[in-house]
Amino acid sequence: MKKTTDSPLILGIESSCDETAAAVIRGRQLLSDEIASSAATQAKYGGVVPEIASRAHAQEVDEVVSRALRNANVRKEELDAVAVTYGAGLLGALLVGLSFAKGFAYGLGIPLIGVDHIRGHLAAAYLEDETLEPPFLTLLASGGHTAILYTEAADKFRVLGGTLDDAAGEAFDKVARVLSLPYPGGPHIEALAREGKNLISMPKMLKGGGGYDFSYSGLKTAVINYVHTKEQKGEEYSRADVACSFQHAALDVLVKKTIEGANETGARVVTAGGGVIANGYLRERLAAACAQQGLKLVLPAKKHCTDNAAMIAAEGLVQYRLGHFSPLSLNAQASIPLVRGQAAPSRGAGM
Repeated sequence: MKKTTDSPLILGIESSCDETAAAVIRGRQLLSDEIASSAATQAKYGGVVPEIASRAHAQEVDEVVSRALRNANVRKEELDAVAVTYGAGLLGALLVGLSFAKGFAYGLGIPLIGVDHIRGHLAAAYLEDETLEPPFLTLLASGGHTAILYTEAADKFRVLGGTLDDAAGEAFDKVARVLSLPYPGGPHIEALAREGKNLISMPKMLKGGGGYDFSYSGLKTAVINYVHTKEQKGEEYSRADVACSFQHAALDVLVKKTIEGANETGARVVTAGGGVIANGYLRERLAAACAQQGLKLVLPAKKHCTDNAAMIAAEGLVQYRLGHFSPLSLNAQASIPLVRGQAAPSRGAGM
């Protein structure tokens, strides 16, 4: 096995949902970033069909990895480690990427690094700012999780609060379905919301008025009831107004609680991760709020908010430097708790 190095060459592989992705980094420098998505096929069914996703991964993973190495202009023999998502996600899809990564690492005699998908979303900010170091506060908003976390050190973070039911991305997909918008719902709701002119009163998802916990089930139900009531009475309504109102209610509270979390912990740097962070309205509001409070904001590029292998490689680098390597017996896990010892919510389709 190779000796460890300060700027390792790491191959990242991601296959937790409907994207087959591979990326190569040297230290925090991103050399290549490749994705083959089955989203267009999944959209025909209104969501991700696990067996179709798994089959697509099996067909694409070898080519995507080869392309990532070729575009990074590196030979596989030069790699120092292989980082791969082992959870959370669709079990069959995860097994494809994990099995490929195991064989790849074993054949080259280099370390395998199993990466928690959520930790990958947290690590995406490292690719945006090579000087970023803990401590910092992170807003996590994806299809499976919504939480505010405080990273104290590279291997230590604590959850200030999170969703008590549906995740933000899950709520976006369900509301999109009610509004007859295509899957994935997030981008389509954002586009439709730009046409909204009148805000409709919606629940703000605050439990007890304090703390950092959210609830999206009430907001989702409010949208469903509003649309169904209008349709049953034969009354006209603006889909754009509904989309805009939902987006404001779903995202404004995330910004508010993120700023409160930064003030409480004393964090002067705020980061964000997860597919919902690709939402333009949320990015604008978060940037404005951080600027007003004098906080540094590190936002990953939109393509690194949704599922990708660059973030997996970035978290792989964190674990590599800590000397945390995985055995070849590592198994895939459909669910992983944000903090060990807590119950793990199931991961919905990513945004």
